[in-house]
Amino acid sequence: MDVFLFFLFAAIAVICAVNVVVQTHPISSALSLVGVMGALAVLYLLLGGEFIAMAQVIVYAGAIMVLFIFVIMLLNAGEESKQSKSLVAQFLGIPGFFALLVVLAFGILRLFPNAPRVRFGEFTSAGAEELGRSLFTQYLLPFEVVTVLILIAIVGAIVLARKEMD
Repeated sequence: MDVFLFFLFAAIAVICAVNVVVQTHPISSALSLVGVMGALAVLYLLLGGEFIAMAQVIVYAGAIMVLFIFVIMLLNAGEESKQSKSLVAQFLGIPGFFALLVVLAFGILRLFPNAPRVRFGEFTSAGAEELGRSLFTQYLLPFEVVTVLILIAIVGAIVLARKEMD
């Protein structure tokens, strides 16, 4: 049952991720991104990472997506205009994508032939204490860099919105 649910929510995550790129309206893309975040939270639950799953829902599907939608509304972004597609993209896009997936899978299996496989429910080191300790010791610099980047993106969106209003 776990494997079925894993593949079901993995498929939902992939479909929503494709929908993020395909949508022409930014709000629809943001809502599809919420679907990706929710599916990832369920995948974390299935793999035994309860704390990471709840952090995924609260931080990403909640706070970050509210921030994205606020910036989209602030910029007053409309629907994207349709443009003609090139013939190369139409005929080689999807086969090229699947060829890239095959090459990447082959490369990963070649580089890591004896990598341990994931077993459902055996990942038990995702508690709040372990995560907090590694986040604020080993990964402190990347954590702070991402925080500054998000702040810069928000300020940039506000500056762009102010210029359009004037």
